[in-house]
Amino acid sequence: MAPPRIKFDPSSLVPAVRQIEDSLRILLVDGQLAPGTSLPSVRRLAMELGVHFNTVAEAYRLLASEGWLELAHGKPAVVMPRSVPPTPDASWAEEFRERLRGLAAQLRSKGIPADQIAAELRAVAEGISR
Repeated sequence: MAPPRIKFDPSSLVPAVRQIEDSLRILLVDGQLAPGTSLPSVRRLAMELGVHFNTVAEAYRLLASEGWLELAHGKPAVVMPRSVPPTPDASWAEEFRERLRGLAAQLRSKGIPADQIAAELRAVAEGISR
């Protein structure tokens, strides 16, 4: 079985670090990257994606700060078990709302109706919670 692929679009307006971080987080939440799994080295993934190694390193650091990854110098990043969900801080709702507003505005500007956006959000949320 092939390892899960990180989705990355170099032509996207979304910063590369955010794309890598979000793609990995989706794989983690969906269970496609199980605890104990070693991720590609920073340099290897950077070469595969065509980005600077510091971009991948920053994405790994952000996920480590959320408790998803264990980082140790000279060793691969390893997926950590998360048996107890973290407690969100007070700023999560506003940050989440702003990101959703941006996505919704982008979709609406492409002519996608609000009810279709809402249906897609429900489908994604339900798919993650399974």
